[in-house]
Amino acid sequence: MTYQPKSDFLRVMIERGFMADCTDLQGFDEALIAGVVPGYIGFDATAKSLHVGSLMQIMTLRWLQKTGHKPITLMGGGTTKVGDPSFRAEERPLLTAADIDANIAGIKTVFAKYLDYGEAPTGALMLNNAEWLDDLNYLEFLRDIGRHFSVNRMLSFESVKSRLDREQSLSFLEFNYMILQAYDFLELNRRYGCRVQFGGSDQWGNIVNGIDLTRRVIDAEVFGLTTPLLTTSDGKKMGKTANGAVWLNADMLSPYEFWQFWRNTTDADVGRFLKLYTELPVEECDRLGALGGSEINAAKIVLANEVTALCHGREAAEGAEATAREVFEKGGTGEDLPTLTLTAAEVADGISVAQLITRSGLAKSGKEAKRLIAEGGARMNDEALTDAGLMIGAADLGQPIKLSAGKKRHALVVLSE
Repeated sequence: MTYQPKSDFLRVMIERGFMADCTDLQGFDEALIAGVVPGYIGFDATAKSLHVGSLMQIMTLRWLQKTGHKPITLMGGGTTKVGDPSFRAEERPLLTAADIDANIAGIKTVFAKYLDYGEAPTGALMLNNAEWLDDLNYLEFLRDIGRHFSVNRMLSFESVKSRLDREQSLSFLEFNYMILQAYDFLELNRRYGCRVQFGGSDQWGNIVNGIDLTRRVIDAEVFGLTTPLLTTSDGKKMGKTANGAVWLNADMLSPYEFWQFWRNTTDADVGRFLKLYTELPVEECDRLGALGGSEINAAKIVLANEVTALCHGREAAEGAEATAREVFEKGGTGEDLPTLTLTAAEVADGISVAQLITRSGLAKSGKEAKRLIAEGGARMNDEALTDAGLMIGAADLGQPIKLSAGKKRHALVVLSE
């Protein structure tokens, strides 16, 4: 990279590893220096929570605000009705309006932890593209907006091309998604003076479409910046585990389990993740990431604490660390562990330990639970389990039971009062 940015925001993006591409680095840098720049990221409401895969985007907006600019979180209340075809093998299932509204309500709660919403010049805005998409007149939209799009060019985008190359269906409904997303950028510039769209590098084509449309329709100069699509050092997609997505909402994944996900980071990823997901100085991130042997475990605890404190609060992070120390170092049960609560009726005739392992989330199925026991990977109250048919009754639950799958995953089973 020959051009060296002067703005605080772009320096942070480059130093901490957030930037993959920028449409006009020097022009964007000059805009950032000249005054407050509003920038947005769109989030489709396909679930009631975002997961760790969205955290780099959220941190991008957080740094935008911390360096004196205005973040816009755009909820895709309109575009979620269509579905983003990007790099998917099939269409997304269509959601009802009620489903979308419920998902947006769940997603909104996480943003308030990372961004300051308010009336200040740099106060974040929470918007919903249904505001302008729901009332579009189709014929006017085709005439005024559709004429600016080349189908030949749209077919060349990797997100579409990959589907067609595999001879998989790409519906007209999904094909319209990129036009709607481009229109979002145009409307955000018209209504709120938005100058930049951020997104993962898989969104490059959609972002460029929006920049081109905004220039053609209202002759406004806007920019795009993409972040790298992150995988862990062993090639796995960020935010996915054997047990599913690592959700950011506490009601979908406990702060302890969230903390534990970061504590289990691969050694090679610690320094990089500290730079991306915490606000520790870059030098400290590099120092911690370079630790070797058992010392790297201390760096992982710092990582887990800092990321959890941002997402769930400092108290939750300290509680998760205390629980982990109790479970791993002192052999205790840890009150903050994921907990399965059973009624007396459920255990009146006894319940097998394999069922408990499954219902507590330590295994996805009874078959997996039985295999875990057979291979010596399951414990109850720190004692190895050997019998998948072992029955647990109310008398056994006079005290909480701690179940363990391997060395790092634990859950409590308690009897409701």
